Amino acid sequence: MPKMKSHTGTGKRVRVTGGGKLRAEQAGKRHKLEAKSSRRTRRLTGLEDVSPADRKRVKRLLSR
Repeated sequence: MPKMKSHTGTGKRVRVTGGGKLRAEQAGKRHKLEAKSSRRTRRLTGLEDVSPADRKRVKRLLSR
């Protein structure tokens, strides 16, 4: 049986911390920024923990 390969697209979008948490950029900061308030775009910066509903699926994609 061949080795399982990790999903390279997910690997580019999600990073794993030293403690094993999954962190990813928040959505909604790529386009149509003129319609969004400065406050909203500012608060969308930075990394967020991956939601509990998605953690199992993302871990499987990363082969962890």
